[in-house]
Amino acid sequence: MVYFAKWKVVLVLLVCALGVIYAAPNLLDRETMKEIAPEASCWLPVCQLNLGLDLQGGTHLLARVEYLEVVTKRIESLEASIRRPLREADIGRRGGIGVEGDAVVFILRDLADTDRLQDLVTEQDPSFAADIDPTSGAVAIRFTPEAITELRGYALSQSIEIIRKRIDELGTTEPIIQRQGEDRILIQVPGEGDSQRVKDTIGPTAQMTFHLVDEGTPVSQALAGRVPPGSFLAPSIEVKANGEPEEWFVVRKEVNVSGDSLVDAQPAVSENQPVVSFRFDAAGARRFAETTRENQGRRLAILLDDKVISAPNIREPILAGSGIITGRFTFQSANDLALLLRAGALPAPLTFLEERTVGPSLGADSIEAGKAAALIGMVLVVAFMIATYGMFGAMAVVALFFNLALIVAVLSVMQATLTLPGIAGIVLTVGMAVDANVLIFERIREEIANRRSPISAIDAGYGRAMTTIIDSNLTTLIAAVLLFALGSGPIKGFAVTLGIGILASMFTAIMVTRLMVVTWLRRARPKSIPI
Repeated sequence: MVYFAKWKVVLVLLVCALGVIYAAPNLLDRETMKEIAPEASCWLPVCQLNLGLDLQGGTHLLARVEYLEVVTKRIESLEASIRRPLREADIGRRGGIGVEGDAVVFILRDLADTDRLQDLVTEQDPSFAADIDPTSGAVAIRFTPEAITELRGYALSQSIEIIRKRIDELGTTEPIIQRQGEDRILIQVPGEGDSQRVKDTIGPTAQMTFHLVDEGTPVSQALAGRVPPGSFLAPSIEVKANGEPEEWFVVRKEVNVSGDSLVDAQPAVSENQPVVSFRFDAAGARRFAETTRENQGRRLAILLDDKVISAPNIREPILAGSGIITGRFTFQSANDLALLLRAGALPAPLTFLEERTVGPSLGADSIEAGKAAALIGMVLVVAFMIATYGMFGAMAVVALFFNLALIVAVLSVMQATLTLPGIAGIVLTVGMAVDANVLIFERIREEIANRRSPISAIDAGYGRAMTTIIDSNLTTLIAAVLLFALGSGPIKGFAVTLGIGILASMFTAIMVTRLMVVTWLRRARPKSIPI
């Protein structure tokens, strides 16, 4: 324990130096660091700690995913698309097909077609099942319970991913986006004080769909309430000064091409006007080509969240799988629309249940309080160690500064988010960092009391205290791992700083302090130990 190989000395000095170098950028102003290295990798010593919502302010939102609206739209889509398969399969019905509640309903003409109808529904969409009254032939096609559960889970997980992509486009760092319960999402965006901008970015479903315009139905008739089956009335996205839509369209319910097939959307300029260019994947390009080839001369409405952006005439087949969306765009609105389409469509609308804005002044107060707590804890620990163990205590204090530098350096490289609980973890680590040294020094005192020589006492002190040090720190590290695995948000931040602090304190106590003690011992060759 009193022998250090040269490679170990070099390794300890290198780790300590790297800790100081990588922690140093946190001493500079954030704006200054952005100017020095705006896009540099964090493997270089240029990154700073990310501050959480409670430290730098920002926006806190709690949203509910309205997955039942997805159920309703899927049922309406099935009602629009099942007519042709029924006709082609020669399955007769009495009266029309409609939607009642959560089901597509009609009356089967011949009960002998029951099995064929069940097979047809399963073939159209396995998520649906047909409930057929054996007496009257009344049919109700609705989602299976398993499909509802799966749809709810999909809507929630997909919404989280889409929200994350949209918020990333805002340029913020380390947002917290996580599931709460069965249908809610917690959203925290540090550094973004404009909650309305966050809501405007993540709120729209941005579901783009392509429908054929129902040319045979006058808009006046539809406005009077006489909308034919299989069509619906859609307003234009532009509105008049009084808030009314500038134009109305009657469009077919059947979705010819879905925005799910979009792979890219970018703002562009066409004829000196802002537009949005889009591109489909292979499957979407094929459907788009078929639609434009089979419906030349007809109008194709481009809808965003059930509002018509534009409804151009199909002059010729579009086979390249790309196109442009024209409208009364400004450069900003074209860019915003491209952002939403590029990030993807939310599978279901969001309802915001809770909204809070944390001001930067509150965050600054939290940082100052954290600094004060860390400073007071540091001063008390330093005073205790020097008063109790003298020169050895001073060596432990030097190791403590390296310990803090290593914690900050690792958090900076990891780009971890520091929150108030994280600061609490660092303050706790300040006290725990000297715990191993206390165990070693007390053991050395016992060995001196047993009249051992200085070299023998130090060797025995480190050797016999090692098991206790490893056991005590390992149990705390296990607790930190469990907190990280089972906790969320700030709890994870506390666990990360605590875990890194434990590893750093073990390194500084076992390696850094021992290196200083051994170096002093070999150079001074004392006949007694001042401890």
